[in-house]
Amino acid sequence: MIPDLFCGLCDDAALFPPGNAALGDAVQAHVAFVDAPYADMVGPFVVSANSLHSLAEHTRACREMVQIAVTASVPAIQRTLADVDGMTGVRLTALDIALGQEMAAGQVVPTIRNALAGREVTVYVEVPRDSRRNAVVRELAAGGLRAKLRTGGIRADLYPDERELAGSLVTLATAGVPFKATAGLHHAMRNTDPQTRFEQHGFLNLLVAAQAASEGAPVDTVAHILAERDPAIVVAQVAKLDAEVRTAFRSFGTCSVNEPLDELIELGLLSADLRAAAP
Repeated sequence: MIPDLFCGLCDDAALFPPGNAALGDAVQAHVAFVDAPYADMVGPFVVSANSLHSLAEHTRACREMVQIAVTASVPAIQRTLADVDGMTGVRLTALDIALGQEMAAGQVVPTIRNALAGREVTVYVEVPRDSRRNAVVRELAAGGLRAKLRTGGIRADLYPDERELAGSLVTLATAGVPFKATAGLHHAMRNTDPQTRFEQHGFLNLLVAAQAASEGAPVDTVAHILAERDPAIVVAQVAKLDAEVRTAFRSFGTCSVNEPLDELIELGLLSADLRAAAP
């Protein structure tokens, strides 16, 4: 059984780096995940707007509706919705929208709302890592949209350091904007990747930090939580969390659902019985 704290925590981003799974294999694996005893931990299958036509070939025969979150640019929103409407075997749970560098903060919500043309869709907007950040977050709060935080990628510069990420968490908490995280959260704990030497954030650190930010902790305190590398300290903090924190930190994308599952088991936060059920 998956505790409420971890329900829907892991969006299945197997198609994205560094996993780069083949589409057919990724769909098959996702279907197995959502039929497993740990299914409650698994969120939607994340796919880019450009891959929707190819995805349709693999979802027609699925017994159950595949829940999908689609990544798209602002100009592609209308085409993306039309493509999803023409597909069978899928249900759109969210649009994850990337902003162009040219888009001013004040244009974000009106432009997206116009593209949605009255449709009620859960929208996550990737918060820019530049001077627009705070203004974009205020606009999202006013417009009822959610945020997406980039926490890493295939280059070192795509990883915000702990102070930058802490600043984003405090800004979102102050504005009351829920968020999801994307890229770079390959492990439960803060770590240095042994191959790339990238400093990687831990998804449990992020969970605890989100709680602290929601309680009004300052940036320095939140940054300290993000930087913590002692599993015993972080696990003790996680054990004190209420599932209410998930109203703020909705989920994170992972290219391997099994990795966070295994690490949560190893840290004693999930039952070891779930390991035998992993595909």
